[in-house]
Amino acid sequence: MAHSRGARLESRVCSIEVYASDPRSSANLIREYLVGNPLLNSSHLCISWNIYLGRKNSSSEAPNDRLLGGLLSPEFDDKSCLSRYQSMLYRKASPHAPSPHLVRKLREYEALHKKCAPNTDLYRKSIEQLKSGRSDGPMECNYVVWIPHNGLGNRVLTIVSSFLYALLNNKVLLVHIPSDFTDLLCEPFPGTSWALPSDFPVHNFLDFDTGTPQSYGNMLRDKVIDDEMLSGSSNATLPAYVYLHLPWYYDQWDKLFFCGDAQRMLRRIPWLLLKSDHYFVPSLFLLQEYEEELRQLFPERATTFHHLVRYLVHPTNAVWDYVTKYYRAHLAAADETLGIQIRVFDNFPVPFESMLRQVINCSLSEGILPAVNFQEWAGPASKTDTKVKAVLVASLFSGYAERIRDMYAKHPTTTGEVVRVHQPSHEEQQHTEQRGHNIKALAEVELLSFSDALITSAWSTFGYVAQGLGGLQPWILLRHTQSDLPCRQAMSSEPCYLMPPPFPFPSSHCSKDHGDAGEAAAATQYVRQCEDELGGIKVFD
Repeated sequence: MAHSRGARLESRVCSIEVYASDPRSSANLIREYLVGNPLLNSSHLCISWNIYLGRKNSSSEAPNDRLLGGLLSPEFDDKSCLSRYQSMLYRKASPHAPSPHLVRKLREYEALHKKCAPNTDLYRKSIEQLKSGRSDGPMECNYVVWIPHNGLGNRVLTIVSSFLYALLNNKVLLVHIPSDFTDLLCEPFPGTSWALPSDFPVHNFLDFDTGTPQSYGNMLRDKVIDDEMLSGSSNATLPAYVYLHLPWYYDQWDKLFFCGDAQRMLRRIPWLLLKSDHYFVPSLFLLQEYEEELRQLFPERATTFHHLVRYLVHPTNAVWDYVTKYYRAHLAAADETLGIQIRVFDNFPVPFESMLRQVINCSLSEGILPAVNFQEWAGPASKTDTKVKAVLVASLFSGYAERIRDMYAKHPTTTGEVVRVHQPSHEEQQHTEQRGHNIKALAEVELLSFSDALITSAWSTFGYVAQGLGGLQPWILLRHTQSDLPCRQAMSSEPCYLMPPPFPFPSSHCSKDHGDAGEAAAATQYVRQCEDELGGIKVFD
């Protein structure tokens, strides 16, 4: 439960780290013991003690389950990426165990990635095929290349989506890491790298967009991809690579990616270059092609993102140091932590006072924060056993945190609890092109994921990532056009696919006789409308 660092018998400051279901109470007991024990405070041992707090909540997970039920590989050097095995000490432990099939598939994928990674003979062989400009079918090693698009939340959602797509198709995921994204995330696969080499022969792929001739939609429209290719004929000559254009502004041709015949053909293409800014996993669940495999991988379907994001996303040591120092300084001593993530979009502006009122109404009406007695003025907290709630606000603007802090500083709560409000940063504007901005964003996503309860903004990919990492069912701040309620609790930690193709996907949109998402009628019972977007879809149990 606790451990001491350092053993030299000299006068020094000693440290204890406490990880417990109630770290604050445990720390108080330890502190009382230390103060009352003359031997421990004698001059030849410690002149003072620092007690750092973490948390390990009780759940179905085994104590000290640093591998998350087998989700993570044990083959990493702990020191190379501290967050990989330490994050479970700060989050609420998950009641959701990964399936044995998922664990087995992840170990198989890691072996495949190591065999096919950059600088291997098989990778070089696949690169030579790519340079030839044509393909006769799949190689021993086949790839999905992830192209970054939009902010940090979008990027994490699409990395997870692309990885699942690669996993389902026995392909290897490589990610292009631009300068604004370097040294943010640890390598997720042991003994190898997922970084796309800088000498990748398709030089202009960052410029790929709607007009790119090599996109699946454009090749289908222009009949470069014909019925012979779609039927899987062995006589068909296939393109060397295909660009998959799946951002929010994709067109009707691009959306045909979600047809069964497209999936079977694309499985035979050695190189797929994929750009998206949305979590497109729900539409994969609608494909008969993957229905049985997904059922085995995720018996609890609504844990798909929760498991995969915890498997893939681990902040580097520099980011993790920022996270843990902030946690210890501001959040660790609290009995309970509430995360509030506020995002107001330019295309859907909300006046400051309206958004503030919505946040406060949500937190009070749902009992997430204690009510305030506005008839009295707050005095100093007198009892050491007073319950403390820490509120972590993540927003581009400082005004929300300042007003909530001011409310609880001036007036006592009706429950006697103390509420302390913190905000790590307020950048005013999103600057995805700046690495420093992305470091702060990733750190705040991690801090939000440590919360006991979470309030997020509708449509926010940033909030989706935090809820997935923490396995939290957030209260979503609904748009005023959707509901008169200030918020609604999500059914799970799954993100919403905000801009999916038509749902259910009409059979007439796909080539006849080859199957499509519309045929997977049974899947519609667990792919349904999102809580925060009427036109979006998400995975349910």
